[in-house]
Amino acid sequence: MQEPEGQDSKIPVDDLPLVSLTTLPCASNLEHQIYFLGEQSSSDHGCWPPMQLRIPYTAPLPPATILPATASTITGAVAALANFLRPPSAGHGKTVILSGAGISVASGLADYRGSNGTYTLNKTYRPVYYHEFCANHEARKRYWARSFLGWTTLHKSRPNKAHFAVGQLGELGTLSKVITQNVDSFHLMAHPKLKTLELHGYLRNTVCLSCRTEYSRERFQEDLADLNPAWAVFLAEMLETGALSTEEPAERRRRGLKTNPDGDVDVPGVEYGTFRYPACPVCLSGPPEGTKVEQDSDGAWLPSSTAGILKPAVIMFGESIPNAVKLAVEDAVDEADRILVLGSSLATYSAWRLIKRAQEQGKPVGVANLGGVRGEEQFFSKVPVNGFGRDGVRCSLPLEEVMPALVDRLRLGGAPPLISETFRPAPWGR
Repeated sequence: MQEPEGQDSKIPVDDLPLVSLTTLPCASNLEHQIYFLGEQSSSDHGCWPPMQLRIPYTAPLPPATILPATASTITGAVAALANFLRPPSAGHGKTVILSGAGISVASGLADYRGSNGTYTLNKTYRPVYYHEFCANHEARKRYWARSFLGWTTLHKSRPNKAHFAVGQLGELGTLSKVITQNVDSFHLMAHPKLKTLELHGYLRNTVCLSCRTEYSRERFQEDLADLNPAWAVFLAEMLETGALSTEEPAERRRRGLKTNPDGDVDVPGVEYGTFRYPACPVCLSGPPEGTKVEQDSDGAWLPSSTAGILKPAVIMFGESIPNAVKLAVEDAVDEADRILVLGSSLATYSAWRLIKRAQEQGKPVGVANLGGVRGEEQFFSKVPVNGFGRDGVRCSLPLEEVMPALVDRLRLGGAPPLISETFRPAPWGR
């Protein structure tokens, strides 16, 4: 989920190209913008300025560079991270966390680029883009049908040890805020008192594209089941057989399923055209001026409507991150003394630019992520291989193991000293 921002000359050259979009006025009078793929052109139809949609980065990432070298083990990584979070300076300062899909894998959710990630196992995966969702009734049917199948498992999932460890670090006074790319709301569940900024929105609600009213996703699921009884039976059968409960990607593929992040389930060969979804109840009762909202006899939204479309309250690919959110996460980075990345490959520009921002301000960067990270050679070029973690940390170990151990170490008063850090020659050896 990335912002349609302009290119940055310092973005790694292996980033995928941009697709130009021309923004045209909506013929349906919907209050949202609809985007059409094509060449950039002049605004000769009274349209908004052209904007660009950044294609998701799916290229293979380089192997992780472990820094310091001792961070290759749980013990070494914990020692380095403890030094990173509590350097020997007055007050220590505060750390801001940036988390990604990798922190939620232990909760049974799919990630994008891990060893069992969507882009690794499902090479044909293509998410629904914002401009498609807004403009195309059939695209919305496809999205909501697949979301309907995946919601139950997502809704039952819970935060894991890594999420709770983040909250405990906050209680220890080492963290200022958490910025998350995830839309699962696990951080809010695990540590409600530690401020979390949701960079890419959240799946717990839907939002109307016309009136911006939010609507519970749990209640929306019930509405989808009522409008699609055959699909509800199909979902119940899959749940009964355990097809959706297994966390093993290979087992799900054997059962004919392709599971993707954000509660998306693809069942090959299934026709989505019969799926129906409800209209925004607020717009239905009082449509915005100049619009209309129509539904069939069962209460499903009709394409003759010009308002009342509900979308997930997440930032889809190609959708702009609200300016208030952008400013809030930038302020969180600016106010912190260092930044620690948990479970993110930084493949989306909206996340990568925050680390770039911190580095340009001279702040230490730490990354705990299984596998490679986009541009990590740039972020750690000045971090010594034989350092202690104070200037930066890079480890590639399971967060559900590292984070609780880190909390335990800090509760005991700090990191186990590294041999090279504390060695003093014996008096008789001088």
